[in-house]
Amino acid sequence: MRMNNMTQNQTQSTSANKKISTYLTLIVLIVMALGITALFIAVETYLVGDQLAAGVLAGIGLIALTLSVFLLYQSKRQSAEVKIEVPKVMTTIECKCGSKTMREFQPGDYVFKDLDVPCQKCPTTKQMITGIYKEVKEKEKTYNV
Repeated sequence: MRMNNMTQNQTQSTSANKKISTYLTLIVLIVMALGITALFIAVETYLVGDQLAAGVLAGIGLIALTLSVFLLYQSKRQSAEVKIEVPKVMTTIECKCGSKTMREFQPGDYVFKDLDVPCQKCPTTKQMITGIYKEVKEKEKTYNV
């Protein structure tokens, strides 16, 4: 149950990231369209004879296009760099005789659950789950000094 919730949370956060990226892309495309519109209006204004207004509109259009292309490029590059790693969850199994084994987490595992799997050292005794934890990588470890 807990593992399913963790998987759902990761799926929800991934879909939230996709929604944010979609909204950002939509905003960038709207700004790009406004920049192109400003450039067309600048050309019409220049043809009418108002060079100052045409220059301002052309500047606004070019700045909008430049920023929207830059933001689109940066957002696509950053989304390609984001990698979500699912942590490896391990289960510790112990026997009354003191033997200890570890395996990957399986759905339905919980602490103090009696397993039907017999111990390798004493086949008559059942084993029990004594711990469930996430495998910690070296870069994640922090030391307080």
